[in-house]
Parts: sequence; C-alpha cells; structure tokens
Amino acid sequence: MTDPRRETQTREAQKRARSTALACLGIVVGMTALAFAFVPLYDLFCKATGYDGTPLRGAAAAGPASQGDPQGSMVVHFDTNVAPGLPWRFVAETPQIEAQLGATKTVFFRVTNTGTVPSTGIATFNVQPGLTGGYFVKVQCFCFNEQTLQPGETMDFPVVFYLEPGIKADANTRDLTEMTLSYTYFASKNGQPQAALATPVGTKAN
Repeated sequence: MTDPRRETQTREAQKRARSTALACLGIVVGMTALAFAFVPLYDLFCKATGYDGTPLRGAAAAGPASQGDPQGSMVVHFDTNVAPGLPWRFVAETPQIEAQLGATKTVFFRVTNTGTVPSTGIATFNVQPGLTGGYFVKVQCFCFNEQTLQPGETMDFPVVFYLEPGIKADANTRDLTEMTLSYTYFASKNGQPQAALATPVGTKAN
C-alpha cells in the first residue's frame, strides 16, 4: 500500500531539487553574461581615464597650445610587434622621437604582408609606464581597424598624438623623461584579434 506522506515528501524533494538546479543555472548564465559585459565596459573605462596604459582620444591642440610647452618634452619610443600566425613585417619610421609637451606629432608605421596569400590583421596598443596613459592623447590612429593586405603589399599608417603638459604637474609622472607606445598586430577575424594571449614576436625596425 502506498504511503501518501512518503509520496508527498518525495514530490517536495524533487521540487526542491529542480528549484536548486534552476537557481544554479541562473547564476551560471548571469555570471557568463557579466563576464562578456565586463570586457567592453573595462575597455571604455580605460579609454576614458587612461588606466592601464590606455591612451586617451582627443582632438588636435589648436592655437598657441599646438606649438607645445617650451618648458618640457619627453622621449617617446615606438615598439612594434607581430603575433605568431600573421606573416607581416611591421616597423615604425623611427624608433623614437622627442615630443614637446602639447605639440601635435605624426609618426608613420609600415606593414608588409610577407606571406603568399591575402591576410587580415588588427593592431592593439598600450603606453608604458601605465601612468602616462592619461596624458598621451591620440588624435588619429590605425589601431583596432582591420587591414587586409595582398601578398607582398605594403601600407603606411599615421599615428597623430600629443602629450598633455599636465604630465609634468602630476607627482606620479613629473620625473619621467621617457615613455613607450607599443603596438601588436594580430590576425583578425570579424574585427576581433585572434590568439590575443599569444606571446608577440618583436619586429623592431633596423
């Protein structure tokens, strides 16, 4: 003979188990969604604040400010890299320049597809030391724009930037005399760099 109380207890246990499973699934889905949302939010935060060596975006300085601050300058080094899997050669026209604070500078970068088939790449970047990112303002840059090169094709891309004079008023950066703008080209698919965690292979200019 079936015990009604046992059947009731069994149904309640099954109901609790289903509720727990659904709750766990909801947590997993929620955490996954937050993880994907965090990436663009973090990127926006870095671009807005210069955090973690991310240069700011801005318009070119106008008027007297565009001539720079005669009281200060910094040496800007240019570091170029290509991640494994992308058969490109990537160099800056000069390994470094001395940039007067506030003065707009333009530097060209050259990429060549050394492979035998067309390939698409996309460049990421940062500035080191990281604290200088909040004072490095990019006016024009090829970074995060997909580029497709035919075999043997070469293209030149400009980077237009200036350094805010406030870098010398900040106690954390006023004693710095040099900084590095570093770019890495990755193979690209649907506008996203592939194998972004791979160790880049340096392709310094000779």
